[in-house]
Amino acid sequence: MGNLLGCVQVNQSTVAIEEKFGKFEEVLYPGCHCVPWCLGSQITGHVSLRVQQLDVRCKTKTKDNVFVNVVASIQYRALAEKAPDAFYRLSKTRGQIQAYVLHAIRASVPKLLLDDVFEQKKIIARAVEEELDRIIDTLIVHIEPDMNMKRAMNEINAGKKVV
Repeated sequence: MGNLLGCVQVNQSTVAIEEKFGKFEEVLYPGCHCVPWCLGSQITGHVSLRVQQLDVRCKTKTKDNVFVNVVASIQYRALAEKAPDAFYRLSKTRGQIQAYVLHAIRASVPKLLLDDVFEQKKIIARAVEEELDRIIDTLIVHIEPDMNMKRAMNEINAGKKVV
């Protein structure tokens, strides 16, 4: 019934994109709005303002030629004032963010030795955040050496205990 009269509701943590005759008109914030369809106005879509999480796995080599798997948890959200850009200019947002994160990790980890990678997670996280403009938070969740390296390290540690 509300759509028949041109009234629309925009839910909390969401903004709506209004177009008039196919051209962007304005961003509608949470609440009740009049969108007279008979005058060419319509809601084209919605943009969520909620924090979203993306886990990115990256295999890369350290300065001492050891392969490690790095898992980064990226928290991000769209900004209300940038909603038109998020709606019209970005497609496959998660894929684009993942590409930037992979680039940042692959650029920073090879500069560090294996031991330093474990100790300097915050430096890697900062490099990712600098690569992406408005990330809320980056957490390097897990760093795991390659299986062959793990076996070799375990053999070395076992040899030290025997001696």
